[in-house]
Amino acid sequence: MSTPLRINEALLIVGDAFEPFQCVVWSPQDGNGELSLTVIDRASTRIGRKQIPRSTYSDPAQLESLLEEARAELRQEGYKLQPWTMPEQAFSRIAAGESA
Repeated sequence: MSTPLRINEALLIVGDAFEPFQCVVWSPQDGNGELSLTVIDRASTRIGRKQIPRSTYSDPAQLESLLEEARAELRQEGYKLQPWTMPEQAFSRIAAGESA
């Protein structure tokens, strides 16, 4: 059985996905396990926002898909992002079944 990504691993991955912009990720206090993701530009203007369910951020393939979708939306709006790929460690950790 594969082991899901830990929240701190997901946070690091999400933070790197939107460079050169800043990414702010937090967990609302309602306790539903969801993460809120906001991408802001250099002027601190919000340029993107997503809700990430726990089932998505804990699964590398689902997280990669959501991040690629969010990146595509920003590119369509004219924002230039640095190249990004999902870190191989996220998939190899799952394949190895490392414990959380």
